[in-house]
Amino acid sequence: MAAEQVMDGPEQKPARQDAEAAGTVEAPLAAETETATVMEDADSAADTGTADEAATAEEASPEQLAARLEAARAEAEAARERLLRAHAEMENLKRRQANELEKAHKFALDGFVRELLQVRDSLELGQAAAREEGTDLAKLREGTELTLKLLVDVMGKFGVAQINPAGESFDPEYHQAITMQPTAEAAPNTVVRVIQKGYLLNGRLVRPAMVMVATELASAQS
Repeated sequence: MAAEQVMDGPEQKPARQDAEAAGTVEAPLAAETETATVMEDADSAADTGTADEAATAEEASPEQLAARLEAARAEAEAARERLLRAHAEMENLKRRQANELEKAHKFALDGFVRELLQVRDSLELGQAAAREEGTDLAKLREGTELTLKLLVDVMGKFGVAQINPAGESFDPEYHQAITMQPTAEAAPNTVVRVIQKGYLLNGRLVRPAMVMVATELASAQS
């Protein structure tokens, strides 16, 4: 039995060595196989890149580049012309607006003047009639009243409103107190007399009314 065990030892040892050798050989083979696969993939990628570069080179031939450059120049020139036209139109628009604004400032009162001319004509007729001998005073007064009414109508047509606050409470926004008058006939701070009428233009104050304002009597204060 001992002899058999001694004989088995040398026979098993080479078997293990062969297995280890086989494993040692298979590892380099696997590495070589993987390396070969990677190289093939790299070669394939290189071939693909070369093909793409060749295609790009074919697409970007000198003739095509020249055509593209010419197209780009034409587009840039067209854009430049559009910009110049837009700039010219803007300048023309500004010039027209400036001219219209100047005309508006210069002839803003055209309509008012047209309406006012008839008032002046009426005043001149009344003045001429007053200079004549034997003029009827009643008729002259009537003519003057008609002329004044005509003037009021013209002013109202253009948004001019009169401020005549007699008997109203004093309003510093629209009235200017010239003097104070102690009186028992009106409540304090009431306009008892309008010295000069005020005017509004479309609701905006042009001239305040100059007025006399009532105050309490001295006896009442004591």
